[in-house]
Amino acid sequence: MTQSEMLKLIARHGYNVGFGAKKNFATYDLICKASGWISFISLAVGVFALFIPELATNVISAILIIFGVATMYIQFYDSEKQSYESAGIEQTKIFNELEVIYRNVKSDANFDYQRTQQSIDAIMSRFYGTVISKQIFGSNWYAHYKFYCEFEKAWVEEELNLTLKDKIPLSLCFFASLAIIFTIAVIWKTP
Repeated sequence: MTQSEMLKLIARHGYNVGFGAKKNFATYDLICKASGWISFISLAVGVFALFIPELATNVISAILIIFGVATMYIQFYDSEKQSYESAGIEQTKIFNELEVIYRNVKSDANFDYQRTQQSIDAIMSRFYGTVISKQIFGSNWYAHYKFYCEFEKAWVEEELNLTLKDKIPLSLCFFASLAIIFTIAVIWKTP
């Protein structure tokens, strides 16, 4: 394996590990914060509905009920939130170890392939032991934000030549398009 191929392999592993860490942190954040925010917003809308008649409609009430059900869904994950935080912390450590290996390989044209591969295999084995496949709804979108906006991962972006297309989830584009079409349809239909 050439040096450039090894660098790409390490960067690919780095992307998977870093994104996995941010996905765990995204789930942890959503578990800890989302139900509180939903409850606060629902309460605020309910209070304002007492003296703003436009808020006291069946549609608003239905939306608030859906928010209540969403809060119940989030609470199913509450007992596991520490495992998401622990996995995120461990995976961030693994990401940092991969970066050190990446930089060592990049700076040494005569790198030891065998030793490097053994190090990567050991690190990735630790990573696979921390993977949590059950993640909360929305964590993928939030993880994209956390990975690309809050994380020091320039070495991964440079090596893999990541573009804007890679940074925005396709499902988010799909739902945004549906929301725009729905909004246009509602505006067009409103007399």
